[in-house]
Amino acid sequence: MEYKKVAIIVAGGSGTRMQSAVPKQFLELNGKPVLYHTIAAFAAAFPDMEIVLVLPEAHFTFANALSQQFTNPPALTLVKGGETRFHSVKNGLQQVKAPAVVFIHDGVRPLVSTALIRSCYEAALAHGSAIPVIDMKDSIREVSVAGNVAVNRERFRIIQTPQTFLSDLILPAFELPYDPLFTDEATVVERLGHAVHLLAGEEANIKITKPLDLTIAAALLKEQQR
Repeated sequence: MEYKKVAIIVAGGSGTRMQSAVPKQFLELNGKPVLYHTIAAFAAAFPDMEIVLVLPEAHFTFANALSQQFTNPPALTLVKGGETRFHSVKNGLQQVKAPAVVFIHDGVRPLVSTALIRSCYEAALAHGSAIPVIDMKDSIREVSVAGNVAVNRERFRIIQTPQTFLSDLILPAFELPYDPLFTDEATVVERLGHAVHLLAGEEANIKITKPLDLTIAAALLKEQQR
């Protein structure tokens, strides 16, 4: 079967943790908005990639200006976000009209590589889903009312995006009623009884939420471009 490729990029941040009036996905990273780099990665991974950008309606003007910065603008559809990530993704999924491999990605992870996007695509075709993860490097403790206890970090992984699924897995999952326990797309798909497939993510695929993250991303990006 021939699958379309659809990237749903969720860009709902307000920039409060960045102490910035500009939403964090539109802050400048090495001369271009953060979101530009994110979109560019998906456009570069596959020439037939369709990109659905989910963001607050108030940010549509920003997004339209951003698309002008591409020499060859990718196929880009703007969709209004919802009150939670679940609802935003659900709104984005309404653009998936044919069998597809669907990538769901944080708009503020601009350093995702084309190699990881392609690995997620191949793994989703083979397993139905592909969730990039990295190992925990720090010691962790579990805190409860009774106190705190050290836990084995080998048993845990840090989740990244793009969380990638065949449309026939993810579309029915997002017909479920919203549950606050849905922390990401994998938890929604699991609720329907599907196991999710993990694959190696990337250390550089960081999420920009604080000013320090922007500094780190700028350094990583310079290194990549070199």
